[in-house]
Amino acid sequence: MDEIDIPQYFLCPISLQIMRDPVATVTGITYDRESIDQWLSTAENSSSSSSAAVCPVTKLPLSKSAGLTPNHMLRRLIQTWCIANAKSGIDRIPTPKSPLHRSAVLKLIRAVGSRRSGAENLEALRKLDELASDVDDENQQCLAEAGAAKSMISYVMRRFDDGNLAGVDLALRILRLVWSPTAENKQIVEEKPDLFQSILWILNSKFEDSTKTDALTLLKNAVEISNSSILEKLKPDFFKEMVRILRLKSTAAAAKREILKILIGSCPAGRNKAKIVEAGAVFEAIEMEMGGKEKKTTELIFSLLAQVCTCAEGRQEFLKHAGGVGMVAKRLMRVSAATDDRGMCIYESIARYSGTRAVVGEMLTVGGVTKLCMMMQADCDVYLKKKAREILKLHSKVWSNSPCIQLYLFTRYSR
Repeated sequence: MDEIDIPQYFLCPISLQIMRDPVATVTGITYDRESIDQWLSTAENSSSSSSAAVCPVTKLPLSKSAGLTPNHMLRRLIQTWCIANAKSGIDRIPTPKSPLHRSAVLKLIRAVGSRRSGAENLEALRKLDELASDVDDENQQCLAEAGAAKSMISYVMRRFDDGNLAGVDLALRILRLVWSPTAENKQIVEEKPDLFQSILWILNSKFEDSTKTDALTLLKNAVEISNSSILEKLKPDFFKEMVRILRLKSTAAAAKREILKILIGSCPAGRNKAKIVEAGAVFEAIEMEMGGKEKKTTELIFSLLAQVCTCAEGRQEFLKHAGGVGMVAKRLMRVSAATDDRGMCIYESIARYSGTRAVVGEMLTVGGVTKLCMMMQADCDVYLKKKAREILKLHSKVWSNSPCIQLYLFTRYSR
């Protein structure tokens, strides 16, 4: 292949490789689509104004919005040349797929919203699902910009009102693929107060686990962009349902992580912490962590427990579980910096506001105090050392008199 003289104009000016999908820019230069797309995306995602996109060859201003025109003539020349030189080891260049047009997407979206034919709805959904599932990110971006998220939510809500599950699985999968936390999507959630109830309806229906996970992903996304006035209206039954699904052994690990994110996102609003505690989330979270070893799940569980332990009800439920205090001690300095941070917050809340003699004694017995001392000596962030020192000072008289803890661990850092 090195002996073959490749025509210079077959090579992309950026990658210097034979172009598979040549496209012309408004500056008159032809590039391979993948290379120029990456070039423009890198420039547009840069926070520096001095990195505004320019044509790599002419240095003239260039943007994605200006569009890229397929150079069909050059592509055919390249393909013909590749076929003629196949015996020399040149791979044939396949014909690239035609780019997705916004008008075609809008037509499908209108078909999904039509009430005239259920069959027409489903056929349009299948085509949109096929486009969204394509590995090409541009398809997903095109669907998102055309308003696919709003259309899919409206479809789910309509099916909820009708009590008809047809196509809901497809709509949820499309939503997962095209969703982004935009202002438009936030407005959609605010305009659909029954969205949360419709998702609970889906979760209690006979769908495959993957569809229920998609439903939980939509719920998590809705919680993340909802304001407190919406979240504080969530009823206790909503959180009981979340905990019930979390408790099920048949619930997939990915679905459980989405539920934990939902509970974490809902916590700050109104009396949601108390509702989450009353639903039994604290006990289930501790049980789940004691039986699991997955880092991401551990971080989410500790984040939830740290939040609920800021209220009296949460601390009470945490301390009711015989393994809660010991579980935190076991995970400290073994999982991640995020787990350490949340674990320290749990211990601080417990020691500061619920530090009875029994609780303080348990922290010492299960090795929690030892971990705090180790934290002060370990190579970790300064703020964690500071937090460990503050927690130790809260009950230093009790803990320093114990033969279980070496006195120098307290005196060494006393100030």
